[in-house]
Amino acid sequence: QVQLVESGGGLVQDGDSLRLSCAASGRTFSTYAMGWFRQAPGKEREFVAAISGGTSYADSVKGRFTISRDGAKNTVYLQMNSLKPEDTAVYYCAAKSVPRPIWLMSRIDEYDIWGQGTQVTVSS
Repeated sequence: QVQLVESGGGLVQDGDSLRLSCAASGRTFSTYAMGWFRQAPGKEREFVAAISGGTSYADSVKGRFTISRDGAKNTVYLQMNSLKPEDTAVYYCAAKSVPRPIWLMSRIDEYDIWGQGTQVTVSS
């Protein structure tokens, strides 16, 4: 069973950058579809980005965030630039244990493995 551990969150200012990491352990996950979601206080968990062959992004982060993976390190990254206060949330890494079409991977119910989350706070 793959386990996911996120890291890289923190407190930054409006306009700063952060890179989140999601390290997978348990087995090689190079063929897994991977995604990032976030949940702000009082709000539902929402899609941020996914990678499964291609990549997909929520409109709110397109052009500012980049998802990538390093198969050798069993790690998925989320590079976040030009951060805004509305990006404040707990960010979760998620995996689907088989490759899936990228157009499906914005759906939260597609994923069967979740990390514990990492807090990102952007101050104005």
